[in-house]
Amino acid sequence: MLSYETILAIFGNVIYVALGAAAIYGVFLVILLMRRVAQKRFSSIKAEAEFSETIREFLRNKDFESVAAHCDSPGLWNKAAPQLVLLAISHPELSINKMRQMLAEKFERDILAEIEYRTSWVATIVKSAPMLGLLGTVVGMINAFGKIASMKQTGMDATALANDISFALFTTAMGLAVAIPLVLAGAALHVRISKLQDSVQQVIGDFLADWDEVRPKKEISA
Repeated sequence: MLSYETILAIFGNVIYVALGAAAIYGVFLVILLMRRVAQKRFSSIKAEAEFSETIREFLRNKDFESVAAHCDSPGLWNKAAPQLVLLAISHPELSINKMRQMLAEKFERDILAEIEYRTSWVATIVKSAPMLGLLGTVVGMINAFGKIASMKQTGMDATALANDISFALFTTAMGLAVAIPLVLAGAALHVRISKLQDSVQQVIGDFLADWDEVRPKKEISA
């Protein structure tokens, strides 16, 4: 049967591994989400304005095929706004209100839902890392007090006690070291997500205003 010292030592190793895994997975998620948001956004406000102006010109000429070709062109086919525009022109029978609702649901379901799901895991890691560090602190202090109790009987050197206290403090520091950068990264990520939403709303708002003037008027559902 394992002694409690052995069990606590195993716990300590597990905590180190868990903190390391949390840090790696958290960084991986942040990088993945940053790239995902960047992939769905326009690279700049200028690029966004140029896209809107190009689509507006095509719509004025009622050149819907060019609108579709432009939205599906290299560099744009994976952006959120062009894909929503492409979806919109494929449903000319819808009223503006129904189209706005359809596009909002599409954006929420296919883009934001995935991003928010992964962002929730970043938040989970931020909350869990300090708790793992605290668990390491408890384990270290249990070891330390156990050795204090046996010092008079065994004449144990104080170095072993210092190691346990050091472990207790180090795991707390590790937990904070994992959580704090992820908190900052998460804040930056939320800013980028908000900018993505603002960009899509701006482009789609401009598009729908132009589309309402040129769309086919027959058999439009209310």
